[in-house]
Amino acid sequence: MPTRWDPRVVPQELIDVTRSLGSPEKNLVILAEGNTSTRLGNDEIVVKASGANMAQVSADDFVIANVSELLALMDDPEATQTDLTSALDAGVHQGVRRRGSIETLVHVAVQSLAPTPYVAHTHPTAIVSLLASVHAATAFDQFVYSDEAAVIGYTLFVPYAQPGIDLGRVVLEKLRGYFAEHGTLPTLVLLGNHGIIALSDTASGSEAVSLMATKGATVRLNALAAGGVAPLSAESTKKFLARDDVAERRRNLSGS
Repeated sequence: MPTRWDPRVVPQELIDVTRSLGSPEKNLVILAEGNTSTRLGNDEIVVKASGANMAQVSADDFVIANVSELLALMDDPEATQTDLTSALDAGVHQGVRRRGSIETLVHVAVQSLAPTPYVAHTHPTAIVSLLASVHAATAFDQFVYSDEAAVIGYTLFVPYAQPGIDLGRVVLEKLRGYFAEHGTLPTLVLLGNHGIIALSDTASGSEAVSLMATKGATVRLNALAAGGVAPLSAESTKKFLARDDVAERRRNLSGS
């Protein structure tokens, strides 16, 4: 089976960052929104189970998913949402059915291209506001302040697709294109009418990227309300990102 349940292998660091991202005061998710994952060393990821509240998760609220098997499902044009639901089912344990998040394939898409220690998917209100607007596809094309550029770097926009196998396939397609062009993955993926995916080598970095992106969205919304966004110039940004001290700051803050 592509998915199994084994709380013994769930890292405490993943539990801690999931709870932190789910804190109500951060306004990144509510109820059972959002999910996180970490990479194991054997073609598997630990990913939050469906229906679990991020702010209250325990080791019981995660499942282990096989990357290669779920990638094959995505690449199979005959596979359906029903097939995915079955593949994510880890069975009933302690009287509860444990099933991987409906967005598990987003995490699989990332891992299929480059081993990524931590992936965090959230739905920050400020960012979803922009991604549900007429500015969605271009809102993050240019930077609006220097720390945003340092921590996040260049982003990837993915148009809306229904959560599940449709979203997984679209994210995989866009990530493959980005990776082919740049030889690396973006630190932040923007999902139209949906939310964000933050990639990092560290748990704290995945949260830092999520929070900085949320600030960036808030700045843009306020600037639009004040008459329009005046972004940093492309030339200035290029010089800024080429600085050694900025690269060091990015590694320290975003883990990328």
